[in-house]
Amino acid sequence: MGSAARAQAPEQVILGVDPGLTRCGFGVVDMDATRKASLVRVGVAGTQAADSLDARVLHIQEHALAWMRELRPDVMAIERVFAQESVNTVIGTAHASGVVIAAAASLGIPVAWHTPSEAKAAVTGDGRADKASVGRMVTRILGLEAMPRPADAADALALAICHGWRSGGLGTGYDMTAGVQTHQGSIPARATRTGLTPAQRAWREAERSGRRGAGSGGVGRR
Repeated sequence: MGSAARAQAPEQVILGVDPGLTRCGFGVVDMDATRKASLVRVGVAGTQAADSLDARVLHIQEHALAWMRELRPDVMAIERVFAQESVNTVIGTAHASGVVIAAAASLGIPVAWHTPSEAKAAVTGDGRADKASVGRMVTRILGLEAMPRPADAADALALAICHGWRSGGLGTGYDMTAGVQTHQGSIPARATRTGLTPAQRAWREAERSGRRGAGSGGVGRR
């Protein structure tokens, strides 16, 4: 590959996953060195409630593996599961999340967890934004002609964008690398200099809320 081709290559390919047993959203974006995101692919793996649990989680795992093997993401960003939802919803989401995480681990793909509020704040500037607002901003950020549907698909892209911007500090000096979200909690991100944008300030507050267990409704709750 020539130097020009290498210069145009994406810095990072990120797979975002909005886990769910009925609908599991997948979204892949390229994030270049300037933190400009572009769409690679978006979709949803759906299962039927009438099907057996083992068949449903297998379908989601196979879908995840197919995407990972074909698109070869550098990292997977997945929504952190919160326990304030109904028991059935949490269990179903946890089943889907677990098999997708296992799929990534089997292929050596690093996994990062982000709270719903972090993803919302990243793309809208408001950690309590509704699904419509998230979808509109994802559409705008990626320069799409139409909003990705269903909402699970847009939410997956929001998680991918969130991780890409967070891991690189949005190119504005806000160092997010010290605060990688895990399923066990997050370490506070620190601003390396003043002059945060409103979206970045909202993002910081969303992280603090997430650590206190106060993340509001999920990006992609079912």
